[in-house]
Amino acid sequence: MDSTKQQRRRGDTRRRIQDVALALFAEQGYEKTSLREIAERLDVTKAALYYHFKTKEEILVSIFEGLVRPVEELIEWGREQPHTLETKQEIIRRYSEALAAAAPLFRFMQENQATVRDLRIGEMFKTRMLGLRDILIDPEADLADQVRCVSALFTLHAGMFVLNDLAGDPEEKRAAVLEVATDLVTQAHRGAGGS
Repeated sequence: MDSTKQQRRRGDTRRRIQDVALALFAEQGYEKTSLREIAERLDVTKAALYYHFKTKEEILVSIFEGLVRPVEELIEWGREQPHTLETKQEIIRRYSEALAAAAPLFRFMQENQATVRDLRIGEMFKTRMLGLRDILIDPEADLADQVRCVSALFTLHAGMFVLNDLAGDPEEKRAAVLEVATDLVTQAHRGAGGS
């Protein structure tokens, strides 16, 4: 078997492990899920699982790194852009898309906040949030406008969870949350003397 096929199979196995682990973490919590249970659900031995991942945290970090890559790219892009309203609105729009694409991971993080805070991904997530915050906030803005910018990010997060129980089309709900988050950034930008 050539190395390309081996790498693809290895990648598929890693992805299966990540998917099963995330499903188990969401079902019963990170702390209550063992590597043995992940291996059993996959119908593989623990040794086969160890070949790819040595710990649960290693699995979780790999999931996090893969799903938040668009957020890292967004932060890099945002740092290179002019500090305009259009840039801020685009950051909010793209961040909304990134959250939607990584919904299972962010749902897990929301439901397991205490555990996540103690793991490496807690610090990694915090660093990314601070990166987004720094791009959105005008340093000379008053405190209320700085809070509006940060609140725009949290509005997107809250929208993923709070609106799940409300009746309605999921895309319409996501669009409404995005509208509110965009309005917050727009108000903050105008309050900071932007046009």
